[in-house]
Amino acid sequence: MSPLMMSKIAYLAAVGSLTALIGLCVAWELWLAPLRPGGSWMVLKVLPLLAPLFGVLHQRIYTYRWSSMLMVAYFIEGCVRAYADTGMSAALAFLELFLALAFIVAAAVFIRSATAKRAET
Repeated sequence: MSPLMMSKIAYLAAVGSLTALIGLCVAWELWLAPLRPGGSWMVLKVLPLLAPLFGVLHQRIYTYRWSSMLMVAYFIEGCVRAYADTGMSAALAFLELFLALAFIVAAAVFIRSATAKRAET
């Protein structure tokens, strides 16, 4: 597969997983399984996810690099809450874990293919 095609697929996967993770975190902490009835301040955990959104949408390689390291925190939170929580919260934690891992992999593929694309030209 050409680096251009890999780059497009990785871009779509990264944007999809990032936006899905933002939506999941908001829905989780406000409606689906909040820590306190009626929502919780934990919804603020979505704010760091908004920081890389512009750069990811505009395919900035540097943003992909640092945001993949940011996703490690969400991956770890997913692991901890999947182990410690029960019911709906544990299921949402597994989804958070999956989306964070999907972004990390998509970012790595995007960086590699974009770098290879630059080397060809």
